[in-house]
Amino acid sequence: MGKTGGFLEYERKGNPAEKPLDRIKHYNEFHEHMDEASRKEQAARCMECGVPFCQAGMMIGGMSAGCPLNNLIPEWNDLVYQGNYEKALTRLKKTNNFPEFTSRVCPALCEAACTCGLNGSPVSVKENENSIIEYGYENDLIVANPPKVRTGKKVAVIGSGPSGLAVADQLNKRGHKVTVFEREDRAGGLLMYGIPNMKLEKHVIERRVNLMKEEGVEFALGQDVGNDVSAKNIMAEYDSVVLACGASNPRDIQVPGRDANGIYFAVDFLKSTTKSLLAEPSLKEGSYIDAKGKHVLIIGGGDTGNDCVGTSIRHGAKSVTQLEMMPKLPDCRTEKNPWPEWPRVCKTDYGQEESIAVFGQDPRIYQTTVKEFVKDKKGNVTKAICVKLESVFDKKAGRNVMQEVKDSEFEVKADIVLIAAGFLGTQSYIADAFGVKLNQRTNVETPADSHATNVPNVFVAGDMHRGQSLVVWAIREGRDAAREVDEHLMGYTNLE
Repeated sequence: MGKTGGFLEYERKGNPAEKPLDRIKHYNEFHEHMDEASRKEQAARCMECGVPFCQAGMMIGGMSAGCPLNNLIPEWNDLVYQGNYEKALTRLKKTNNFPEFTSRVCPALCEAACTCGLNGSPVSVKENENSIIEYGYENDLIVANPPKVRTGKKVAVIGSGPSGLAVADQLNKRGHKVTVFEREDRAGGLLMYGIPNMKLEKHVIERRVNLMKEEGVEFALGQDVGNDVSAKNIMAEYDSVVLACGASNPRDIQVPGRDANGIYFAVDFLKSTTKSLLAEPSLKEGSYIDAKGKHVLIIGGGDTGNDCVGTSIRHGAKSVTQLEMMPKLPDCRTEKNPWPEWPRVCKTDYGQEESIAVFGQDPRIYQTTVKEFVKDKKGNVTKAICVKLESVFDKKAGRNVMQEVKDSEFEVKADIVLIAAGFLGTQSYIADAFGVKLNQRTNVETPADSHATNVPNVFVAGDMHRGQSLVVWAIREGRDAAREVDEHLMGYTNLE
């Protein structure tokens, strides 16, 4: 695979990124594609590993090691090195319905498990993948291919995020008639309204949705099943139903002053910007939650928190502060976190890079949480009383917990607060509408290694099944659920 000794001959190089102070002037993706010769060199770094952990997709130490989709990574790296993009595309599509999504927003579990990364830099798998799928679109190799034979079976998919789209794509290819119900005005779920344009421009999603429409998938947009649309009617009309509504309950911060004006959930903040940009690229004043000229406080240190940092800076925020409850992760792997486990190391993402460039410092404050929000006479938030935390072993719980450090309070200016503390699980109204049981984590309950719910003919996939997770896991869930639904409908399945 690749070039013998290529990993010794070529150093890892990434697609060139626009400088932070330049890219904050717009909301577009900011990486350029490298030339074909350079891309071949990057693909040549892929070794003929005896055990290619990059595509293993196994759980090690409770964390994913390698691609959950079991993408045939060494194969298509070799084909890119040979310049055979058409064959590389065929191998890529065999396991991944939406490489244009994963090659943009996936944290690259494959690269974290790459053997080259054990003693050096991993292969640039994610960018190689992106080069393949975009080559396919640019050269008209990705065209509608509707099934030649229909089974006569009808399937309703509730939710159009990555898991719902994967379910629909697979079952449509099998010949079932699929309708995707989406409560928003556009398909894509959190791909559309939860991930900023800087990471995933929305025409990329619409390009794929339009292709699925040409292949026969129907999209019923603005249809809130369980509220505006009867779940009973859907169960009566369709042979099977797949719930793919995500883990849509944002985790809240319950402290004094929470009712102040100017406190929003991160997903609502990001969604408002995306919707405004889709309506008018220049961002029409008053059409979104605006951080311009404001002191922004972001609670949460994950990807969504980082997206809020980058978006706030593009708005023209006066300052940005990001709170993380947990301690700062080490800069390099520790002995307790060996390869090929997912590396639990500190990552400075694009938003933090931009904050450093604009304000001269990393916006993150570690081991800190909010104790109280302070508001003015009009009820607007003006600042937050924060407190430092420390890790203390709790004998009763049998584990370390974060506890408040006595007399450690300090104030942070805040004209706008964005809560990016993750999601708690399924929204109850959709579960109640279909009568499906929830487990203790408020995810839909199923038997082990199954996507079947307690309700006949009703299945579940994605975050609604496994809890808040990654786009690549959502696609894996969607493919697995589709296979189970197909076997349920036909008595056998040939879906992979």
